[in-house]
Amino acid sequence: MLLKNTDFIDLPLFAKGKVRDVYDVDENLLLMVVTDRISAFDVVFNEPIPDKGRVLNKISEFWFDFTKNIIGNHVVTTDVSKYPKGLDRFREELDGRSMLVKKVKMENVECIVRGYLEGSGLKEYKATGAICGIKLPEGLKQADKLPEPIFTPSTKSKEGHDENITFDELVSMIGMERAKKLKEKSLAIYTAAAEYAESKGIIIADTKFEFGYLDGELVVADEMLTPDSSRFWPLDDYEPGRAQKSFDKQFLREYLESIGWDKNPPAPALPSEIIEKTRAKYIEAYERITGIKFA
Repeated sequence: MLLKNTDFIDLPLFAKGKVRDVYDVDENLLLMVVTDRISAFDVVFNEPIPDKGRVLNKISEFWFDFTKNIIGNHVVTTDVSKYPKGLDRFREELDGRSMLVKKVKMENVECIVRGYLEGSGLKEYKATGAICGIKLPEGLKQADKLPEPIFTPSTKSKEGHDENITFDELVSMIGMERAKKLKEKSLAIYTAAAEYAESKGIIIADTKFEFGYLDGELVVADEMLTPDSSRFWPLDDYEPGRAQKSFDKQFLREYLESIGWDKNPPAPALPSEIIEKTRAKYIEAYERITGIKFA
């Protein structure tokens, strides 16, 4: 079933994002529901993508488990029958697309790791020869693999676009100890995940993580290594010097660039062909990463 809104849940709304709706269960727990809404260039579209929420939720669930030896996370359960407050009566709506999670004191920063040169990083490199103050070799082409993954944090903006910042600016915001820990864990997660994904025929070009504190310990939260928070490229078609085919919503972004949309609301209507192709990209990413057929 398509799920665009979650107004049926009779709990206090904790936060409403572009894709996720989060509800306050009690003083310790939140219910995170991943809808089928899709956004691009920070604008939410009117047309949902069928099954997108379930794909995103299941991919995050896979990676939270995969990286638990690197860092803890906020997940309690994804089994709707174990949800409190009688939420199991919404099994049809919530099954496969929701998580019961612990409340976490979040860092107000997005932790981006780049292994390849693309997106805003490519634009910044072309202009300055660096990304977030990190000097890179001359002569790199679009989609080139970087000499090593780099940590390029950005601000979290509730309205408008996030802004890339340098590591020194991050230190001035939150202090050296916290900044170093975010960098260390971000790079460790990316390195392990990228190696695994490559064995499944997927390049993780870049991704973003969000972290917070649970009982004083740093944990990873929100979503993780999904097609919404990462660039996934097919390994067998990888060729530097051009835009890559993609398993993520870069496909949608490229369509929107091709029609000349100015990237300001209202969003243009999405043709059924673009909706179906976007759905197929998400499902293929899930199946490759997890090795499980999407049902």
